[in-house]
Amino acid sequence: MASNRPAPKAPYAPANAGTQTFGYGAYRAEEGPWEEWNPTEESVAPVRGRHRVVKQRGGFARSSTVLGVGVIAAVGAGGMASADTGRPPVALSLPDLPSVGSLFDDGSADTPEVATTALSSVAVASGTDEQGADAGEALRSRIMAQAEQQQGQADSRATAAAVAAAQKRTADAAARAEKEAAAQAAEAKEEAEAAAEKKAEQKRLAELARQYTLPTSSYTITSTFGQAGSMWSSGYHTGLDFAAPTGTLIKAVHSGTITEAGWAGSYGYRTILTLDDGTELWFCHQSSISVSVGQKVSTGEVIGRVGATGNVTGPHLHLEVHAGGQATGIDPMAWLRDKGLNP
Repeated sequence: MASNRPAPKAPYAPANAGTQTFGYGAYRAEEGPWEEWNPTEESVAPVRGRHRVVKQRGGFARSSTVLGVGVIAAVGAGGMASADTGRPPVALSLPDLPSVGSLFDDGSADTPEVATTALSSVAVASGTDEQGADAGEALRSRIMAQAEQQQGQADSRATAAAVAAAQKRTADAAARAEKEAAAQAAEAKEEAEAAAEKKAEQKRLAELARQYTLPTSSYTITSTFGQAGSMWSSGYHTGLDFAAPTGTLIKAVHSGTITEAGWAGSYGYRTILTLDDGTELWFCHQSSISVSVGQKVSTGEVIGRVGATGNVTGPHLHLEVHAGGQATGIDPMAWLRDKGLNP
């Protein structure tokens, strides 16, 4: 390993060199005195190869590497102090760093021991520390305030959505309840109307029942309207048969006028009672007739007796109803029920 050249000898010796002694009674040139020597680029030849650089006391080691590391450490120690651009520049205080040579120590014994300071101990001045802490705390406060504001907005939106959903559910429930109530009211109204109509019909039928009566008593219904069979010339039964013993009384179903009374072929003895609305009631197969044509009769008045005259198989009353005097009759059972009677 190359080393620096030794310094040249002093250019002169003191005048009393022969008489002045240093330590051992005789003058020796290496003991001085010397004049101050400051090596310069011209006086010191460049050294080639590996060499050591002795630490320059009283200043920083002139190395961009060490200086860069120190600046990074200082900025790291400063933290968030530089976050506030409105603050004055931060003053850095660097420690006394070891020489560049110590960074490249190869373990030689002649390397001087140099006290070193850890880069982590580099810090910003106390005033700057307080400013950095204040700036960091202010930034933290702003961040927390913004986060709280955003959370509050989110909570408000969630609350508003929940309230809107609850209001919608309430409105839907109210609409359903109103619809159900309207349906129930309509149903109740319909039921009330139906009950009123039924009551009115019952009243009407009761009044009609006082005005109408069944044509006979102690009877049995043996044939109904429309019943098919070969015994009837038309192919079906045209009236309603009340089977009863011969001589059973036949009464006027309603008040009216006798328009026919006598023999009628297959109907035997027949009496026709015409009501005020033009409806004709035919009473057939009588054994006897008790009224005459043109006679006015009232409800329940006897007009004849049950018999077996005409085309019959036994004693019974054959009743036909011809609305409006038409030749084709209608169902006597339905007509009697419409008048409040139940054969």
